[in-house]
Amino acid sequence: MESASVSFPARLEPGEKPVTHDHHGPPEANRSSRVDAQFLGMLLFIISEIMLFGAFFTAYFFIRGVANEAWPAEGTHLPVAVAGVNTAILISSSFTMHWALESAKNENRAGLRAGLLTTFLLGATFLAIQVNEYVHIGFAPGDHAQGSIFYGLTGLHGAHVFVGLTLLLFATVRAFRGHFTPKDHRGVEVPGIYWHFVDIMWILVYASIYVL
Repeated sequence: MESASVSFPARLEPGEKPVTHDHHGPPEANRSSRVDAQFLGMLLFIISEIMLFGAFFTAYFFIRGVANEAWPAEGTHLPVAVAGVNTAILISSSFTMHWALESAKNENRAGLRAGLLTTFLLGATFLAIQVNEYVHIGFAPGDHAQGSIFYGLTGLHGAHVFVGLTLLLFATVRAFRGHFTPKDHRGVEVPGIYWHFVDIMWILVYASIYVL
């Protein structure tokens, strides 16, 4: 029978200190250097939101394509012109958001602050017009299926605009405090991605609900 071999630590030279390992517990999680965690998190969140909007669009097209119900419901009217102006306002905010991000990359603090503040004001204007539309539109969500779908889709989008405005507010305050640099502008880029998503979703909502 072979005897088990026993290994002994290497002999230390005079003045040499033994190697110690201070790390305890499981190893640290492996992080990819290609995709930033915040950027990836926002993309995954947007994918989940697309699925949520898809459920509402499915109900809308079911009413129009399968049930063949009138849209909008008989006796109701949608303010297409007002919604069109509101659409132009929201699309303009995407350009100002892009301006803010480019200004952050080029160390243009004045452009960064002006772009974020203008984007916030345009978004707030859009939301105020939408609330005013709800007040004067003349029907409620419970009056008919068309009303439920209308308020469901536009209200869901309005909630996303509110979240986007909250993110923009934080970014604007940080910009005025001088937090962003050409190398560290993730706090502008991530809210910008979300804001562009909100704008694209509204174009789809406007084209489907108000135009078609």
